[in-house]
Amino acid sequence: MSTPTVEHSAALDAAEAGGIQLITVTFRIRRFNPEEHPDPVWVDYQLTLDPKERVLDALNKIKWEQDGTLTYRRSCAHGICGSDAMRINGRNRLACKTLIKDVNPEKPITIEAIKGLTVLKDLVVDMDPFFQAYKDVMPFLITKGNEPTRERLQSAEDRERFDDTTKCILCAACTSSCPVFWNDGQYFGPAAIVNAHRFIFDSRDEGAEQRLEILNDREGVWRCRTTFNCSEACPRGIEVTKAIQEVKRALVTRRF
Repeated sequence: MSTPTVEHSAALDAAEAGGIQLITVTFRIRRFNPEEHPDPVWVDYQLTLDPKERVLDALNKIKWEQDGTLTYRRSCAHGICGSDAMRINGRNRLACKTLIKDVNPEKPITIEAIKGLTVLKDLVVDMDPFFQAYKDVMPFLITKGNEPTRERLQSAEDRERFDDTTKCILCAACTSSCPVFWNDGQYFGPAAIVNAHRFIFDSRDEGAEQRLEILNDREGVWRCRTTFNCSEACPRGIEVTKAIQEVKRALVTRRF
């Protein structure tokens, strides 16, 4: 296990001059490069930073100042794009929404790729199976007849029925926290079911029966074991397990 060092920078001088209390933190990252070695290795990096900074800030500093080969996904850095989902201290989180001070910086902070999807390099996984499951549940409005000449109106009450599941940002944190998904790569997974829920209970949609039949498959909602891992992992606070239960109930009662 190697430990790269960091030089005292002008930024640190400025922080100290401004009265910011900096701390030295060890980040233990699970590195994997199939072109160099078939097995992953843990590598330690030390940084001096403000504990109110985010894990994503730390990863950026490591990549920009210590090791440019470190590979991870990021985009908006504001918890909207869902690109930077990863396991931080054993829990699925968004690196851009996780503060250093909240993950026990007195001990090494472990960072690794999310589980259940093939790791391509370092913290980057193959998202194709995840997005294929999303596409399979037809996550779009389905209507019949001619194109309307006016807006499809919907009451506030009807909109409230599926409001929670509109919040999904497709980060895969819920799906990759599911033990069923870890052991069965064919399972649709919580995120796909959540996005099916969003349209099944939309009063303007006419494709609910089709989606329910898709989710009635042996790899659909009936594989869920209600462990609540998905709800706990969701960075948007979606009640994922509740949504899955509502889809199960709709399959039985055909009421939605």
